[in-house]
Amino acid sequence: MTKTGADKMMIDSSYWILFIVVSILPIWASLKLQNTFNKYSRVRSLSGYTGEEAARRILMINHLGHIGIKPVRGSMTDHYNPIQKEIGLSQTVYSLNSIAAVSVAAHEVGHVLQEADHYNALTLRHKLLPVTRFADSAAIPMVFLGAITSFQGLAWIGIILFSFTTLFSLVTLPVEFNASKRAIVALSQSGILSDEELDGAKEVLNAAALTYVAGAAVSMMMLLRLILIYGGQNRD
Repeated sequence: MTKTGADKMMIDSSYWILFIVVSILPIWASLKLQNTFNKYSRVRSLSGYTGEEAARRILMINHLGHIGIKPVRGSMTDHYNPIQKEIGLSQTVYSLNSIAAVSVAAHEVGHVLQEADHYNALTLRHKLLPVTRFADSAAIPMVFLGAITSFQGLAWIGIILFSFTTLFSLVTLPVEFNASKRAIVALSQSGILSDEELDGAKEVLNAAALTYVAGAAVSMMMLLRLILIYGGQNRD
């Protein structure tokens, strides 16, 4: 075996080991989030605020009372809709009084605060959203079509499109971490959680952030694999 061949085998082996590890991350992150959320869903906040009440209080303190809050079905379906100017809180958050509920509600308000402050990473994510939505549906089909037809140009267009989804996942990281940071400050300053309770809130929000880290890691590995495959074909 030539040195080049041995090096290639070592790179491939290292990649697949890393790929397997990274592929497990989303499962681990999801389980950790579920366990942490369930743990603190059973711990009532001393202030007595529900998720909806906590979100409303933080919004009012920041003069953002025009933002709507509504219950939405499911668990972990909490979100902020910047178009409708409305926060959606899941059934496990909206009407429940727990450290987990108020933490998640405050995180969603954190996105509202980012928008009000014109937070740069959030602005960039909004700009990337249209092309990312298109890339989500078109990138992989283009790559496969390019592979089937041996039209490498089409495959590379697919890879470039996929890179936008990876970029979007990376830009999402500072957005989510910053929203959690704003949530902790807001929960403390508003008196919704005591200093002792904030440790639980941080656990919940850190666990949620890990799911985004895992997603970004998987996206980067997939992009790397596509580049290695078609880059290798070009060298051959």
